[in-house]
Amino acid sequence: MKSFKIQTLILIAIAFMLGMSEFIIVGILGDIADNFHVEISTAGLLTTIFAGVYAVSTPILSLMVGERRLDKVMVLILSIFIFGNILSAVSPNFFVLTISRVITALVSGITISIAITFATYITPPNKRAWIVSWVFSGFSIASVFGVPTGTWLSNQVGWHITFWIIAALSFLILIAFVIALPHDLRQKKVDHFTDQFKIFKDKLILLGIFVPVLMTGGGYVVYTYVTPMLTNSFGYSIDFVTVFLIIYGIASLIGNQVAGRLASRDGMKRIFKFYILQEIVLLSISIFFKVSTIDLVLIIILGFTLTLAGATTQLFYMHIAEVKYPHSLVLASSFNPIFTNVGIAVGSATGGIIVNSIGMPFLGFGGAIYTAILLVDLWLINHKFSN
Repeated sequence: MKSFKIQTLILIAIAFMLGMSEFIIVGILGDIADNFHVEISTAGLLTTIFAGVYAVSTPILSLMVGERRLDKVMVLILSIFIFGNILSAVSPNFFVLTISRVITALVSGITISIAITFATYITPPNKRAWIVSWVFSGFSIASVFGVPTGTWLSNQVGWHITFWIIAALSFLILIAFVIALPHDLRQKKVDHFTDQFKIFKDKLILLGIFVPVLMTGGGYVVYTYVTPMLTNSFGYSIDFVTVFLIIYGIASLIGNQVAGRLASRDGMKRIFKFYILQEIVLLSISIFFKVSTIDLVLIIILGFTLTLAGATTQLFYMHIAEVKYPHSLVLASSFNPIFTNVGIAVGSATGGIIVNSIGMPFLGFGGAIYTAILLVDLWLINHKFSN
């Protein structure tokens, strides 16, 4: 049972459920707004709040892990995750749904952080880029199959059933985790609790944490509102949106696999050209907004670029932590999910402001601003590496 392949599949499954729980809101945003009689931009705040709580709670919980056995920590936080999704499923109003999303967000970041820590623990160094990219692929697989299926189910029988399914599958994965994963993994002892913060003094770390913020922030200005964009602005049916989200998810999955190859050697240098592409894509989404077929292609390309930096940045943080800050290993493993969600919060909030003030046609321009800053950040990182 405790084979490497089964352990890897369980870690991917954990990422899949986390991705399903987080991203499903994008596909059912309109249904929630109609159900609770709130504006679409108000419903969009669920994405912003989730990402904000995720970003704040993850480093705090990572620091609290200490020397505790990581398998026991995982059992506790997955149990809370399951409870949060059950509460979402039974939410009678928008306020309770918001509370349930806060509970789920509280533990989602630390869950993927510990999953990544397990992934690097069970894998030899020469295969770490491969397994990290596959664990992150769990999020893309959620985009390919989970989110479109959830969107379809929401349209057929109501959005509540989606959260029941997430809770049930997560319970099964929790049992598999207890059976298959190692029970001896702990973090190295620290003399003082504050020692874990020393990693934030590293200049490369400080530059590196802005990569997921700016990359995801730029993309989520558009992606948060992709469903209302396709239905309200372009006039497509919800069935078309379901199919489109599957194609978008496949593009994300391909991006994750390419990310593993990019991360294996000089990843930060190799991803630079792809974010020049993202800049062009975001600008073009606004420029060609009245030509829906062009924008559909551009959004799919955006799905590809949004996942390209994941494995590279994760290995970047983990390598620096292993060499210089071994007592901050769990904290370092949390950086990518933390700052990706900071980017989601910033991007979705920016998108909401743009939709309410000047309209959806300008979403691409808003995202392009963040991506332009990302290119400067990547240049600085690569310049420091070369020195």
